[in-house]
Amino acid sequence: MSSIVPVTETDERSPLLQNSSHYAGEITPFTSPSPDDQDLRSSSTRPTNSKQRLVSLDVFRGLTVALMILVDDAGGAFPSINHSPWFGVTLADFAMPFFLFIVGVSVSLVFKKVSSKPAASKKVVVRTIKLFLLGLVLQGGYFHGRDDLTYGVDINQIRWMGVLQRIAIGYLLASITEIWCVNNNEVNSAITFGKKYYIQWVVVFLLGILYMALLYGLYVPDWTFEVVNESSSLSVLNYGTETQTVHCGVRGSLEPPCNAVGLIDRFILGESHLYQRPVYKRTEECSINSPDYGPLPPNAPSWCLAPFDPEGLLSSLMAAITCFLGLQYGHIMVHYKGHMQRIIIWLVCSSSLLVLGYVFTVIGIPLSKPLYTLSYMCITTGASGILLIAMYYTADVINIQKPLILFQWMGLNALIVYALAACDIFPAALQGVYWRSPENNLITATELLFETVLHSEKWGKLAFVLLEILFWGLVAGFLHIKGIYIKL
Repeated sequence: MSSIVPVTETDERSPLLQNSSHYAGEITPFTSPSPDDQDLRSSSTRPTNSKQRLVSLDVFRGLTVALMILVDDAGGAFPSINHSPWFGVTLADFAMPFFLFIVGVSVSLVFKKVSSKPAASKKVVVRTIKLFLLGLVLQGGYFHGRDDLTYGVDINQIRWMGVLQRIAIGYLLASITEIWCVNNNEVNSAITFGKKYYIQWVVVFLLGILYMALLYGLYVPDWTFEVVNESSSLSVLNYGTETQTVHCGVRGSLEPPCNAVGLIDRFILGESHLYQRPVYKRTEECSINSPDYGPLPPNAPSWCLAPFDPEGLLSSLMAAITCFLGLQYGHIMVHYKGHMQRIIIWLVCSSSLLVLGYVFTVIGIPLSKPLYTLSYMCITTGASGILLIAMYYTADVINIQKPLILFQWMGLNALIVYALAACDIFPAALQGVYWRSPENNLITATELLFETVLHSEKWGKLAFVLLEILFWGLVAGFLHIKGIYIKL
């Protein structure tokens, strides 16, 4: 599935900087550059200085992995940074768009020139399958996370979609269009730039139209679901049966129980293969501790116990557009060589997306990460562009890199950090070694120590998570020093 690649100083890991017109970058937000990518580009694309590298992308990637660790592990103590229960945007809701945006930028640099389109397409398909399968292993239900020393999953309840699966879809669509749908026209103006990539904009338009048509046009009938094990007692207590009915009979609803995103996932993937702990269980209708998880309030609606996948099929269409927009930011880097020229164009694009996203919210398209609404896509992609500008200016223009070194290291080995830390593989493994009782383990003891010293469960948790991020930054730095990069 993955391999360890030793990389020397002269390996192909170069950026697209002002005096280096080619880049051998990452093809996913988690993997380091692959030596195998060399045969996909003609010999004319070899960097003139192999020691140069676009540091800002590594920093951006590492910062995003760190953000995911922070919000996943500290979100319970600080619900304000956790995912929004349904409508609205919090800090956690930017992690997924950041990953998708980085994919788009990287794809534009990797496939700047392709000597063999069939060979390039084959590698894209193979890597897409690997990424999708890795997502199934990490998020399909086999690993049960912290505080649970069990593992295994019922095939009848495996979760088909997830973070890596959504990234795989976006990567596949962006890469295939970059390989096959870009002409060889010379770019010397904004008009020729548009002509070169117009097919990709047609794809973006079609994806957006398809998403909006299905989201607002599909009729959602009443539907039933079976309450899964952990919620069955709640179901019996509140509703007297394990089979619940959700009454809809509407079209164009964006509310949790009756939207087209859930309808399509239930029809294609199956109710038992969806995420069983959706964020809307933290809404006021479903939790007395809202915006955190908690017991059901009196007279809670039955859909509070229903599954819903935040990385579903229909919402992944709109998510793929984030990849395509990241692709265009990469194209700007390819065709415009001046630092300030790039920054100004990026700033105009990012500001336009932010304004457009705000306009969409005003006219009635709310911000929603679970639905990946049009307004949410615009706002988060615009924010991604702003962050790219900040990282690019800091790390690659004025060369202030030392304060960002931990994030750079994490970005160079983001796959292993994501799998072991963000997916709780490593913490769960450590908890498997305990003294006399499972509660007496290194992870729990360290958290308790911080909580005791700071006299606060909440701030103790935050301190522990920050230490966790520092730890993984140092681990990634050690791997970097040894020239080891984990890739798909």
